[in-house]
Amino acid sequence: MRLAAGPLRILAIVAMVAVTWILSSVLLGQGNAVYRFQQLLPGHQEVPTPESKPRRYKCGLPMPCPDKHFAFRIVSGAANVIGPKFCMDDRVLMSSVKNNVGRGLNIALVNGVTGELMDAKFFDMWAGDTGINELLKFLRPVYEGTLVFVASYDDPATKMNDEARKLFNELGSKAINVLSFRDSWVFVGAKGIENKSPFEQHIKNDKSTNKYEGWPEAVQIEGCIPHKD
Repeated sequence: MRLAAGPLRILAIVAMVAVTWILSSVLLGQGNAVYRFQQLLPGHQEVPTPESKPRRYKCGLPMPCPDKHFAFRIVSGAANVIGPKFCMDDRVLMSSVKNNVGRGLNIALVNGVTGELMDAKFFDMWAGDTGINELLKFLRPVYEGTLVFVASYDDPATKMNDEARKLFNELGSKAINVLSFRDSWVFVGAKGIENKSPFEQHIKNDKSTNKYEGWPEAVQIEGCIPHKD
């Protein structure tokens, strides 16, 4: 059948050239020729490839940690509604979902060499003396090389005393000296640290700046902690 002159003949020529180009590209080992041809077609939409998707690093960090470092992220509680969350090397150590957080100070002890979770508890710092007494018993035996992860929830300081402040200070905290009623606080320290810890955030409870009624906003810290030699 003879093709009529005009647009139909032009379409036939374009199709013949395209088919010839694809076949020659495939024979020459250029396997992406079909993909390139598809880009020329009307209505073509780019399909995301695995390489184009953003990479996810441990605990949601924006960058990977170097070798022999633990990735971590800690978020404090929000008011008295949302509990804190501890993540280390993509493992959730404490959270509301795990049902192991509570009002006051939430603390996880981690082996600085292996990254093993040694213990995780919360201590009520508002009502009675049980919380502060148990906190002191928990912190006194901490030995050198232990990582101490801390996050506040609701009120971290009403029952705080001088001995507890001294113990946190020895772990590398600066904010512990001014920590008070309903402050938001997150901290990572270690027994035997020589200087103050770089991993600490603290927001004062202040009616003029509070995000919630009676509480400041939640705070968080993230980063990479070198393994203990």
